[in-house]
Amino acid sequence: MQLKKLSLQHYRNYDEVYFETGHMVNIIVGPNAQGKTNLLEAIFVLALTKSHRTHQDKELIQWNAPHTLLHGEVDKRYGACQLDLTIAQQGKKAKINGLEQRKLSNFIGSLNVVMFAPEDLEIVKGSPSVRRRFLDMEIGQVHPSYLYDLSQYQKILAQRNNYLKQLFAANDSKAALLDVWNEQLAQFGIKIIKKRQNFIKKLQVWAEKIHSGITGGKEQIEIQYACSFDSAAVEDEPVLFDQFMIKLSQVKDQELRRGVSMVGPHRDDLLFFINGKEVQTFGSQGQQRTTALSLKLAEIELIREEVGEYPILLLDDVLSELDRFRQTQLIETFQNRVQTFITTTGIESIDVTKLEDASVIHVRNGKLT
Repeated sequence: MQLKKLSLQHYRNYDEVYFETGHMVNIIVGPNAQGKTNLLEAIFVLALTKSHRTHQDKELIQWNAPHTLLHGEVDKRYGACQLDLTIAQQGKKAKINGLEQRKLSNFIGSLNVVMFAPEDLEIVKGSPSVRRRFLDMEIGQVHPSYLYDLSQYQKILAQRNNYLKQLFAANDSKAALLDVWNEQLAQFGIKIIKKRQNFIKKLQVWAEKIHSGITGGKEQIEIQYACSFDSAAVEDEPVLFDQFMIKLSQVKDQELRRGVSMVGPHRDDLLFFINGKEVQTFGSQGQQRTTALSLKLAEIELIREEVGEYPILLLDDVLSELDRFRQTQLIETFQNRVQTFITTTGIESIDVTKLEDASVIHVRNGKLT
């Protein structure tokens, strides 16, 4: 998979920009606050229809502009594909080869990307919500149906929370409609849990090999899905549904007292272990950084396995953060296989002797040369 052309209108600090590339490695160079990260973010948004940096779509639209337009031309193993995304205050419109898509989930997956940025260290040491967002965005790329299940779950969760708040305010413990909300929550909740478990199982296989290679066989990584109820060994969906419902009945009194849903995939987490010790709590900064790197490299291989071709790799100012050994590991992973876009403030921070087929794009004040 290769991004051949990208054009933007009224995107962040870019009034209008267009570039095309036939290169596998594209180094975007420029001082800070010139628009390097915005360019990588735009590719990410074209793939997933949302940013990795903000939940507010309006922040993507240039000041005083009515909307932003993103256009990309992608070469895939079964042919070329044109993608158009319009983001306005009223919402988003997406087109594939000129045909408007009724659902954004039909558009997502046309372009696959893996982003690696300094803030990705938060996947390891940050809050559970960061790890859940990581899971949701990555699974959604390869399984668009996951996004539908997640959207339905979030709607039901919001309505259930609203009902719990009403009961709390009225001091009503009968909760006649709670069983109905419980069934709907569990129905979509177990679909999300199953897809997350399957994703992590496959990610573990790749991460294990990659992490062992990076650490010279000294460290073994383990990824665990921490569910808010006991589901670790459950494969059967009806059994999983029953366990979800049992847990909901067990926490009913607590939920009524607090007015909030306490069980479900919105409360789940990811745990990382190195040689049996939890990385979030006991890992050194080097181990946390290596864990994040292993995850991203495993993600590249997992997407290739799922969709049949490599995704595009976006490296936002991370090569300068890695020592030469980890830089070499990363470069050797993507070299000649994965089209890569790299941002940096100076070319001297990258071991360019390791790079082949590379182009350099200079960015200043939202202009490319």
